[in-house]
Amino acid sequence: MLLLQIDAAVLIEKGILITIILLGSLGIAMYATWGERKVAAIMQDRIGPNRAGPFGLFQPLADGLKLFFKEEIIPDKSTQLIFILGPCLAMLTATMTSAIIPWGPDYTTASGHVVHFQVADISIGILFVFGVVSLGVYGVMLGGWASNNKFSLLSSIRAASQAISYELAMGISLIALLMMTGTLSLRDIVAQQHGFWNDGYFTWNFFRQPLGFIIFLTCAFAELNRAPFDLPECESELNMGYHQEYSSMKLGFYLFSEYINMFISSVIISTLFFGGYNFPFMDSVAASVNPMIFTAICIMVLLAKAVGMILFFMFIRWTLPRFRYDQLMKLGWKSLIPLALVNMLITGVVLLWFTKK
Repeated sequence: MLLLQIDAAVLIEKGILITIILLGSLGIAMYATWGERKVAAIMQDRIGPNRAGPFGLFQPLADGLKLFFKEEIIPDKSTQLIFILGPCLAMLTATMTSAIIPWGPDYTTASGHVVHFQVADISIGILFVFGVVSLGVYGVMLGGWASNNKFSLLSSIRAASQAISYELAMGISLIALLMMTGTLSLRDIVAQQHGFWNDGYFTWNFFRQPLGFIIFLTCAFAELNRAPFDLPECESELNMGYHQEYSSMKLGFYLFSEYINMFISSVIISTLFFGGYNFPFMDSVAASVNPMIFTAICIMVLLAKAVGMILFFMFIRWTLPRFRYDQLMKLGWKSLIPLALVNMLITGVVLLWFTKK
């Protein structure tokens, strides 16, 4: 009976955490669209959204309501079931990767119960992320193929080949990081980056794997179909791309999944390379404030790092021109993969050298 009560308490705790993460991801994705327009406006010397609410803050709500109430159109010649499953799969895979992210340190209640701010602490967290990300391209492929539109099909083929090309370099760049940390668990990787400085050097993996970070970040742009690698949505060649035939909330699911992916990718990059919820002098802060306040500070630090990374994604989008598709493939296969292999070999040599010493 006691075991059932404990399991019920854990289920309720995890259910609340999942709900908060899901709603939070949707909220951040919604206002990332507002942020994207504001960043573009600032960089182009414009005002940006300023009509719906103060500073245009209600613009995402207006856009969401517009999509929700628009007419639902399913093309006659489409494969209807798969046409509907495409955006659903894209949205599902976008939200699944948040399950293994450690959002903050453990918090112990007055009764001794330990609250984990992580939905699932699995030992192969990185492999889980890569597996879900690999499935995400199927949402694009199914939507483009089921639309029975040549432009949509070409767009989905581009997205698939782009994902295959850049996932390889991304995985190899991450192998070097895993060689240093010796674990696939995101919680362990964050724990090894505790604080900011230890034993005369930085603890964050960005300072230990700078080339790996650059390769991983570049591949993340390609995986997210963000400019300058937004070839699947190349308006000048393919109209709207793989979601050309979609309307109403099916189109909304595709757009939301893109921004949720950008948010979760920013959190994962912050977790892998920028210490996650760790920050300088965190031990001094932990000793001087209430444990609940300290946990809240750690969560806010991780979110602040993620927001900073999102702003960087937006800055790059409105700065660099779009690649040609042959340039995209050449960069992935002839530059990033060899660089990732060299980085992995250098990391192995350095680790072997310090092990012998």
